[in-house]
Amino acid sequence: MQTTHKPTEAVAVDKILPKSANPKNYRRAKIWQMGFFAANNSATNIYMFLMMNVAYFATGVVGLGTVLVSTLITGSRMFDGITDPIIGLWIDKTDGKYGKFRPFMLAGYLTMTVVVLLLFFTNHLVPDPLRLPYFILLYLLYIIGYTFQTAVTKSGQSVLTNDPEQRPLFSTFDISMTSLLFAGAGIYLANYLVPKYGTFNSAALFAEFTLTVIAISGILTTLAIIGIWEKDRTEFFGTGKAVKITLKDMWQILKGNRPLQMLIVAASTDKLGQTIAGNSIVMVMLFGIIIGDYGLFGVISGILLIPNIIIAIFGTRMAGKFGTKKGYIGATWLSMITYGGMFLLIVFGDPSQISMSNMGFMTIAFLSLYVIGNGVRTLSGGLVIPMIPDVTDYETYRTGRYAPGVMGTIFSFVDKMISSFGQTVIGITLAFIGFDQIFPDVTTPYSDEILWVTMFLFVGTLMFAWIASLVAMKFYDLDKAKMEEIQAEIESRRQEVLHNKEI
Repeated sequence: MQTTHKPTEAVAVDKILPKSANPKNYRRAKIWQMGFFAANNSATNIYMFLMMNVAYFATGVVGLGTVLVSTLITGSRMFDGITDPIIGLWIDKTDGKYGKFRPFMLAGYLTMTVVVLLLFFTNHLVPDPLRLPYFILLYLLYIIGYTFQTAVTKSGQSVLTNDPEQRPLFSTFDISMTSLLFAGAGIYLANYLVPKYGTFNSAALFAEFTLTVIAISGILTTLAIIGIWEKDRTEFFGTGKAVKITLKDMWQILKGNRPLQMLIVAASTDKLGQTIAGNSIVMVMLFGIIIGDYGLFGVISGILLIPNIIIAIFGTRMAGKFGTKKGYIGATWLSMITYGGMFLLIVFGDPSQISMSNMGFMTIAFLSLYVIGNGVRTLSGGLVIPMIPDVTDYETYRTGRYAPGVMGTIFSFVDKMISSFGQTVIGITLAFIGFDQIFPDVTTPYSDEILWVTMFLFVGTLMFAWIASLVAMKFYDLDKAKMEEIQAEIESRRQEVLHNKEI
């Protein structure tokens, strides 16, 4: 039976703790460790960017139907969510020579590398009756590798630092690297690969794309392993006292941890909206069909880089100063304002006037709203990640359990189950206006149906998500003051464990 700890009163913490355990004497990470470890998220994001375009490969190269592919991707995402708690439990049971987290980072990268090589180099070459089951098998194996590595991004932060002011720094590095990554990837895809091969539906395009992704992810994974190396040791795991975690504990954690529940609601709805709005098919419809210049997407991706980094630095500093919860709420409100502005601009203006060669009102207004909106949207999503170690520490504070793997993957399980419907929403919505065999591309003519479907997918889904997030944050109690109380209590227990070991 799990022991429930009675938290120490925060007002008496300075009297209870020795100087070394004072809540202001946190176990902080070096700045370079935070930056290097943040590369783990970018290492998996570059694979995610590749797989965001897999629908084009599956329909245009392999020859599978659009609704079928969309449904398969949804089903695979559900499988992804189911594997999360299992892998999370595996992480929590691991504490060997190479630590708790590093083995899963390396295993994840190697698995994804082998799978994408087989998928994009051989799927279209196997006999027709085998192409569908072959695609499903490889996609499921990719998900297992992806989960290995992404689970560490969520769970590994708890060992790097326990300072509530330093944890948002992870998002500074993460958002900066992600912005650089997606800006470069957008330019690479829209302004190099597509013009080079003339279409998305090219096996050669995906072959070159795949090799580039493998190389970049390999470098980033290596940096991340180096970043967590020093902290991936038993003495940094929770209170320093081993607590056995079982499958039964997963339900107890989810049922009893209210902040985890609220974070799941906020993050999963955000993820669903962002998965839909940022899908390559939606970008093709917005830039390639409504605006009429898909190359502008690559140009704007480059423009986004510096503003995203500036917004990330400013936003995470505010989150460090006032608490991650307040930073997240502020970024969500700004996102709603800017995306609402884009909706009004595109619907009531003339989007065909948006062009880098025509710097009139439409272009300036769209660029301003798109750049700021993308920056604060990225910030709100990025601030979710340092909130995961907060709910992990809350669980340790509440029950004594240190279960970063289970906590992170319970979060991912529900998150992925909900966001898995993103591709299905896109597929069904487009099939409703006649695109049931092949998705719209840059050669598809403009129509009012395309306009309204794009606005629903690009703006509407995000608005629903952000409203749900703001409601959830009303019931999320882990503000800055509460986290300081939690860290003081955990450090007190850790000092007690160390003292008992010395005796």
